Amino acid sequence: MKNRTFGVLSLGFLLCLTSVAGPGAQNAATGDALAVIEVDGAKFFSSDLEKKSGPSLFQARNALYEAERKTADEFIDRYLLEREAKAEGLSVDELLKRNVESVIASDPSEDALQVFYEGLNVAEPYESMRGKIIESIRKQRISKARKAYIRSLRAKSTISVRLTPPRLELALDKAPSRGASEAPVRLIEYADYECPYCQQIQPALARLQSEYKGKLSFVYRDVPLPMHANAQKAAEAAHCAGEQGKYWEYHDVLLATKQLGLEQLKGHARTLKLDGEAFSKCLDSGAMASVIKSSLDEAQAFGLPGTPGFVVNGRFISGAVDYEKLRAVIEEELAANSVGSSAKGVSVSQR
Repeated sequence: MKNRTFGVLSLGFLLCLTSVAGPGAQNAATGDALAVIEVDGAKFFSSDLEKKSGPSLFQARNALYEAERKTADEFIDRYLLEREAKAEGLSVDELLKRNVESVIASDPSEDALQVFYEGLNVAEPYESMRGKIIESIRKQRISKARKAYIRSLRAKSTISVRLTPPRLELALDKAPSRGASEAPVRLIEYADYECPYCQQIQPALARLQSEYKGKLSFVYRDVPLPMHANAQKAAEAAHCAGEQGKYWEYHDVLLATKQLGLEQLKGHARTLKLDGEAFSKCLDSGAMASVIKSSLDEAQAFGLPGTPGFVVNGRFISGAVDYEKLRAVIEEELAANSVGSSAKGVSVSQR
């Protein structure tokens, strides 16, 4: 218990320190950088802290922001429900029964329940599980209906959340990018060609790139994981294709075919009508290994916990990520851009 308490107090002190001074904090009168630590006259600045423990500092700030944002969203939802209930002369529970529970369809058919049961890995007979299955499905439906109802309340309201997220500063001058170069939103994916979760998110990313054409640029950064035997060479192969001007074509072939063996990688080059000899020389020599290492180092510098990982205009998106979550962040960034917001938040330089 003592160790845990010490850890919480230490984190609290760290967050207080960064929130008071913050990276790049300046003296309002002189414009000079403020020292956050001074020992026997030796001054140390936020940049010194970042150099020593950038990943832990950034992740702590991001965790704080995510907690604040979650609390803010829950506050907004509750406020909207209470306001609507008051306007209709109801309690919140009565409001939800009228607009959520009452719209839930009748229980599933016996055939549907049987199909659901067969998908469960349980030893209990169907008869004893039937009631539990109905209750589980009903709870899921109520949860979805409640979220839809709250979305409708939000859609009728003007809402602004002014919490400032921490942002990463990433040097991506040489990273392959697709989409409008001057797009107001830049989405970076940190991924591994052999990662199944990375493959699953691709339809959502393609949809976003189509829907936000002209407003969104997309960057792919390689993070080949050590447990995936083919990921490193697949990443190198894409950059070897890039040397011949076909990075994205090759990238798309890798994701579409999931064929990542060495000979398969060379076969993709032939399919794309690349100079096979030059491609093989590039791939066999490991000429692009340093490019992949640079991307890996970048991800490790801010503490990427796994793949896929996403950064939108410097904002690291933590937790489970899907189309809706990425779309929401993109919309926030477009809204901020439309009002000329230049707030960058806390930044961690990875140059």
